[in-house]
Amino acid sequence: MTTRTAVFGTGSWGTVFAMILADAGCEVSLWGRRPELVEAINSTRCNPDYYPGVELPPGITATTDPAEAAAGAEFVMLTVPSQTLRANLGSWRPVIGPQTVLVSLMKGVELGTAKLMSEVIAEVTGAGPERIAVVSGPNLAPEIIRRQPAASVVACRDEEVAQRLQAACHTGYFRPYTVSDVVGCELGGAVKNVIGLAVGIADGMGLGDNTKASLITRGLAETTRLGLAMGADPYTFAGLAGMGDLVATCSSPLSRNHTFGANLGRGMTLQETIAATKQTAEGVKSCESVLDLARRHGVEMPITETVVDVVHGGKPPMLALKELMSRSAKPERR
Repeated sequence: MTTRTAVFGTGSWGTVFAMILADAGCEVSLWGRRPELVEAINSTRCNPDYYPGVELPPGITATTDPAEAAAGAEFVMLTVPSQTLRANLGSWRPVIGPQTVLVSLMKGVELGTAKLMSEVIAEVTGAGPERIAVVSGPNLAPEIIRRQPAASVVACRDEEVAQRLQAACHTGYFRPYTVSDVVGCELGGAVKNVIGLAVGIADGMGLGDNTKASLITRGLAETTRLGLAMGADPYTFAGLAGMGDLVATCSSPLSRNHTFGANLGRGMTLQETIAATKQTAEGVKSCESVLDLARRHGVEMPITETVVDVVHGGKPPMLALKELMSRSAKPERR
């Protein structure tokens, strides 16, 4: 029996994940808010805004009607920008079935509440942990759209649900692994965007590989500290949703957050960098909510704090670097 799925969001990652699901044999309904883009996807079998000329599999049908998209779906994939999830999901909730599993493909922390996306989903829909899942890992969409090999993590508190979702998105080029640590996977995905900004800033300043390796490693330490304070499994951060995603984001020019940071490091202002960025760099807003989350749990995250100072406080990157390097020395595992 064919698994029916829905993907809410026709952006870069939503389009790619729809392709993955269709290639895995699922029936996919792709929801988009713009009629002209939905029509283009249905008539030309490609998304001209993100992947012009790339043909999508025949198992995908696009619609502007949330009820049509969600009808009979076993899984609903949520791929909108993280800061818009609460409002969007509030309007979609009435059309989502009571047994449908809600899957977060987003990597962010909500501003103001400091809630993870799984927490927002639970709060808005009332869904229990067995109906909430997360997909996270080193998944740069422009590579996967070309069906280049990639691995990821499917996280759900219910092992059987995680296995069903794993089967729904397992293809010859996309290999998902299952875990139960939803919190760890979400934190890894959210904080890596912030560290990606930091590494991008260093790149833009012309700094070398030693600097970048130090930021990546100490950034992972920050993420792990916060994860432990929130009850996550520390091994998660050594895996695909932790170190794997962090390396991809910090080392690839395809990373939106790395590119955004590099422009800041070259001396562009925040507004100039935003104007030059066509897609959402989640870390730009989430760096503030990640820092808020850390402070609520009494966890020090100096790299995150430095990124907030540069991105939102207007602090010159060189001054921020000097202040970061002048912090008191301490044992590495702290």
